[in-house]
Amino acid sequence: MTTATAISDQPLDSATPRLLVATKVTKAFEGLVANRDIDFDIPLHSIVAIIGPNGAGKTTFFNQLSGVFHPTTGQITFDGTDITDMAPNKVAALGVARTYQNIRLFQNMSVLDNVLVGRHVRMHGQFYGAIARLGGIRREEAEAKETAMGLLDLVGLRRTQGGEMAKNLPYGDQRRLEVARALASDPKLLLLDEPTAGMNPGETRQMTEFIGRLRRDLQLTILLIEHDMKVVMGVSERISVLDYGEKIAEGTPAEIRANPRVIEAYLGKQSAAE
Repeated sequence: MTTATAISDQPLDSATPRLLVATKVTKAFEGLVANRDIDFDIPLHSIVAIIGPNGAGKTTFFNQLSGVFHPTTGQITFDGTDITDMAPNKVAALGVARTYQNIRLFQNMSVLDNVLVGRHVRMHGQFYGAIARLGGIRREEAEAKETAMGLLDLVGLRRTQGGEMAKNLPYGDQRRLEVARALASDPKLLLLDEPTAGMNPGETRQMTEFIGRLRRDLQLTILLIEHDMKVVMGVSERISVLDYGEKIAEGTPAEIRANPRVIEAYLGKQSAAE
């Protein structure tokens, strides 16, 4: 049994500080309500999952946490700062990084340069300094490259792949590269949108174990959207369930697995027999 599985059914301590808190979040698009009155929080150093059927509003909610969308009503705070109407780059600078359901790499850039893009938010050199190749700029660039190489090691890519075009990587490695790019910004909160989508069973198992290691080794807080219930049940400490834009349940994997409303809305009645 992996460490991630061993911790998944233990309830989170209610005294643990909350890194992110969403209060009564509603998002409407010209009358179509994608999220309605969602209360949600993420305890520090936890792994939390959001599940729900297609069209439940999961990615819309994710987009509000990262600043891509802004709530119509409600409030979102991160590490004590109100980010409700904050731009994505400012949210990222505070320590929120994400991956995407559909891979969004810079396909015609090298593997290393893709990671360095994620590092940019932590670099302080000015435009004129880069042109003049000042010593401080060169040192910062060298440090950023070494950090990026270390992240390739961390996610299971080879340093020798750093010069390859991102588009030439196998699908599973492109997923890993996207995680490396997100980690390059030194996040406190990592948002993973369907991290195992399109992976074969072996790649899925490796990614599940990797998510657990990220929290353990880097002391990250992780929120994921995932349709693969083995992944969700294996790695998550708490699961929130959305249906038609509303939160219908929340609890440990064991509680969610046994919740009749969740079985009806998402897992399917057949799961009860299983």
